[in-house]
Amino acid sequence: MKLSHAVLAAASAFAIVSITGCAVARDQQTVGAYVDDAALTTKVKARFAEDPAVAATSISVETLNGTVQLSGFAKSPNEKAAAERIARATSGVKAVKNDIVVR
Repeated sequence: MKLSHAVLAAASAFAIVSITGCAVARDQQTVGAYVDDAALTTKVKARFAEDPAVAATSISVETLNGTVQLSGFAKSPNEKAAAERIARATSGVKAVKNDIVVR
């Protein structure tokens, strides 16, 4: 079930980028970097969906120039740490900023 959500999210992200084009903010990044960041975001979300220790729907992932920012809520410090570990282990990720709140 989680894998199907990840695949759906990846397909949706690709469709949005394909249809609307890359809405790159001025002076933030190139179109190529935007596409790379979108791919990294999708990879991290897919890995979250595959891991039973992480509630993929409760954690948001944003990427800018290879730096992944995690936000949202975790049920435990272990889940927060697992999300960071998964993000750091994802190929292409340069850095991770973990802003997940444990509740």
